[in-house]
Amino acid sequence: MIKDKAVVSRYAEAFLSVARTSSGVGKVLTDLAMVKNIIRDNPGFSELMENPEISYTEKCAIIEGVMKDGLSEDIRNFLKLLLDKKRLDIFLDVAEYLRAKYSHHGQVDVLLKTAFPLDLDLIKNIEDALRNKLKQDLRFYIDLDGSLLGGVQVVIGNTIIDGSVKKRLRELKDKLSAVRMD
Repeated sequence: MIKDKAVVSRYAEAFLSVARTSSGVGKVLTDLAMVKNIIRDNPGFSELMENPEISYTEKCAIIEGVMKDGLSEDIRNFLKLLLDKKRLDIFLDVAEYLRAKYSHHGQVDVLLKTAFPLDLDLIKNIEDALRNKLKQDLRFYIDLDGSLLGGVQVVIGNTIIDGSVKKRLRELKDKLSAVRMD
């Protein structure tokens, strides 16, 4: 059971966005599984990392020594970051989150919400633009949502790209309510 889904997903997505460009999704997922097994098979490792009598520098040296063979630098740096932020306890949840979300060959689910059915060419153009911008393999789903009033809203994990009329009207309302009438 994931402890704090928002924290876990933020760390996981941030880590993957960095690691994607250097190590690649496949390598990162493999490395995460290996480290997850190391941590689970060696309960003393977590105790060692949580020991306040051992300095951060010494703990980093242990990570470098134990995790150097076959594991990417990205995974070691991620472990050090979690250690520095005192969040090493979420590592197993991060690994599970990424395994569950990206185990289908690195594809990322994208939800394209629209108020009205779109022309297939327009949908294809949106898909191509997002693939080029994000440099990811995307799997698209389309949802008709009349509450948007018009335009589109794209949901990719925790990211929402909102080009809906509803959002524009809300922004206009906020601007008008900020105008002071004397």
